[in-house]
Amino acid sequence: MPRRGNSEGVTSAFRQVQRQARSLLVNLRKEIRAKEAELKRLKDEETSLGQLAGRAAAAGQGARAGGGGGGRGRINWREVLDQLPKQFGAGNIREVRGLKNKRPSEIFAAITRWIEAGTVKRKSRGVYERV
Repeated sequence: MPRRGNSEGVTSAFRQVQRQARSLLVNLRKEIRAKEAELKRLKDEETSLGQLAGRAAAAGQGARAGGGGGGRGRINWREVLDQLPKQFGAGNIREVRGLKNKRPSEIFAAITRWIEAGTVKRKSRGVYERV
């Protein structure tokens, strides 16, 4: 024979915990909305200050759009290799149009890909040769 007194106590305790969880959830959602509103305000402020400073876009947008290349799209590294002299260094790659401001990590990643593909051989430190 089930004991009613004990099961009602468990049920009421469970309902009390449910009510507290709902209340916490409501408060958490209010906090999230407040933080999102603050973030939107800060992003708007960043955009207006960026425009005031003479930048066309907010911080980070140019880097995401073109990988630091000013939003010109993807670089065809095979074409870049074709434009280089037989023996070249990283400085020669920077002379190719559109690559002047590329990060060294991007340039050396391209050189590594060329070496792995067998289109370039390393002659000495900093000197590479097209095959």
